[in-house]
Amino acid sequence: MRAVLTVVGKDGVGILAKVSTKCANYNANIVDVNQTIMQDMFCMIMLVEIDQLHIAYTEFVDAMEQYGSTLGMKIHVMHEDIFQAMHTI
Repeated sequence: MRAVLTVVGKDGVGILAKVSTKCANYNANIVDVNQTIMQDMFCMIMLVEIDQLHIAYTEFVDAMEQYGSTLGMKIHVMHEDIFQAMHTI
């Protein structure tokens, strides 16, 4: 199983490192990442494998959202099945 993790907020040093470290702490494996800076806004999308999480998926979602708040960023985690359903016509 995989999830789509998005990160948006004011650009700063080490955002990718901080978010990837947090994912690693929960054993979420990053399989793809795309990031860009739009003026002073940091925007990143990660595809993460969630089969081997050390905590429940819902706890992972909450923990990542809370972590985003500590960084002054918005982190959103969406299960791949929901993401695919939203983008299927």
